[in-house]
Amino acid sequence: METSPHSPNFLVSAGEASGDMYAAGLVSALLESFPHATFYGCAGPKLQALGVKPVIDAASLSVVGLAEVVAHLPRIYRQYRKLLRYARANPPTAAILTDNPDFHLRLARHLKKMGVPVFYLVAPQVWAWRQGRVKTIRRLVDKLFCLFPFEEPWFQERGVNATYIGHPLASIVCTRTSAAAFRASHGLRETGLLLTLLPGSRPGEALRHMPVLLDAVVLLQQRWPQADFVLATPKGFAEREVFANLRERIAALAIKVIENEAWDCIGHASLALAASGTVTMEAAVLGTPMVTFYKVTALSWWAGRRLVKVPYLSMVNLIAGRPIVPELIQDDMTAEKLAVAATELLASDGKIAQMRAELAAVRASLVLGGPADQPLRLAAAEIVASLGKYQSVRETMN
Repeated sequence: METSPHSPNFLVSAGEASGDMYAAGLVSALLESFPHATFYGCAGPKLQALGVKPVIDAASLSVVGLAEVVAHLPRIYRQYRKLLRYARANPPTAAILTDNPDFHLRLARHLKKMGVPVFYLVAPQVWAWRQGRVKTIRRLVDKLFCLFPFEEPWFQERGVNATYIGHPLASIVCTRTSAAAFRASHGLRETGLLLTLLPGSRPGEALRHMPVLLDAVVLLQQRWPQADFVLATPKGFAEREVFANLRERIAALAIKVIENEAWDCIGHASLALAASGTVTMEAAVLGTPMVTFYKVTALSWWAGRRLVKVPYLSMVNLIAGRPIVPELIQDDMTAEKLAVAATELLASDGKIAQMRAELAAVRASLVLGGPADQPLRLAAAEIVASLGKYQSVRETMN
């Protein structure tokens, strides 16, 4: 497929819901410079809405945990081969790869052999585990975009062409309605405690977390009988067959299931019980106090804990450099410990105020200033400038 510098053809790949959102923002910014550009790749709903051709669907890569990934390797490999075949038949002007390093670094190896410049959005967390992969990143990635301030110097010290652009969530996450309107629209009490349950956006992790969360709700309802509880899920998530056995209990506990309104569910909550991941960053930006947790299979935990090189698993704590939110990981994730951690916060206005102040400082560290979508615009500008350099080199060689 022949392209000109004015109508480039981009391979865009994002395997997570958050990656789909970030990549979509970058594609939107690129379209301002290249209105006739074409895009294809591994795309979720937000990328597809912008016209990115889904050679494979991002949902096909959504698996967490070392042991869990092994079970899905044949399917993931088939998707990988499908995307690679398409890329070889339709060579892109450039590739934009978002997170998911196991999949994307393998893809990048072939793209570099094809002479395709590789731009990587959302730096792989090799500073946390499997640090040896930084050599691969240095060799294969032309430009690495970092969302966290500590990442740029870490990668640059190891020879990677890395740039900190700020975190998109810090500028775009916000509530859509007032607290009163939100409560009224969902039949919640006008005032009083509101706790939001965030078990994770993938069915596998949600299934691991939900039984413990529901047990914690029982304990919290004994201590706070007038509190409201909401379960925030992506659209259609709770209706999946895998959750059939949980629906009756959710209803019995009077937990309100709210779809596709995560930011309002978080922003208007007194406290969030949140699976470690992107949602904890959203809670930090919204200033909502939280207790974080995470659990994987015993095999994944046994294999993974020997590789982790960071003192905290919550990104909020990593950015702060200290434990500002409670972390209940693996065996520590019990209903009793969740209830105790939540109660200690809810029973102390001082602790809630202190956490809100510390979360505000985390949010401030992620903002470079400027327009709401500046991080992705900065990344787009770097890509546009780089493509101009590549084009000049090609013309010189010809």
